[in-house]
Amino acid sequence: MTAFNFEQARHNLIEQQIRPWDVLDQRVLDTLAQVRREDFVPTRYRSLAFSDIAIPLGHAECMLKPNLEARILQALTVQPTDNVLEIGTGSGYLTACLARLAGQVVSVDIEPEFIDATRGKFKAQGTGNVVLHVGDASRGWGQHRFQAIAVTGSVPVVTEVWRQSLSLGGRLFIVTGQAPAMQALLITRLGEQEWAQESLFETCLPPLRNVAAPKAFEF
Repeated sequence: MTAFNFEQARHNLIEQQIRPWDVLDQRVLDTLAQVRREDFVPTRYRSLAFSDIAIPLGHAECMLKPNLEARILQALTVQPTDNVLEIGTGSGYLTACLARLAGQVVSVDIEPEFIDATRGKFKAQGTGNVVLHVGDASRGWGQHRFQAIAVTGSVPVVTEVWRQSLSLGGRLFIVTGQAPAMQALLITRLGEQEWAQESLFETCLPPLRNVAAPKAFEF
């Protein structure tokens, strides 16, 4: 029985799925080539690590599709000195990619099991620039400002707390709306009370837990 060739599958994913979806940032492509996605997939789904599917993680959560992870990384243009916030650690794979691109990553998940598993993987791999927290970050996280924020669950509308958590020039990736058609947005802080919003593409994500439907913010 021939062993599954993860390296070939990774190469095919990047060249046949991710590049054609306009992910051309070389730092992102290098990161996807270097971080072993199969190590973050539940064992029974390991052979599907490079398939265009959302892999179940348990607790009614799933691992994002590879193309979406790549688009998030490209949209945020993470720099080596950036302090990044990730809401929804999940499998820890996107966290690992962010850690490779950023100075430091703070990642928060409501499920202790996800945090424990990710902490174990990072310890084994020697990843030292990630701080993991168990908590509900649906209403923001602390008083710090971040150069980049990735929210990995959908919300009905963008709330003020996320914009205020950005530093000047900071970027927020977030998916808003209702299934089946949601919008992936990139929000950039231009000033103390000024933001730019760009609609990137349509997608569909499970909702971020405990998020109410507040009044929309008008730009």
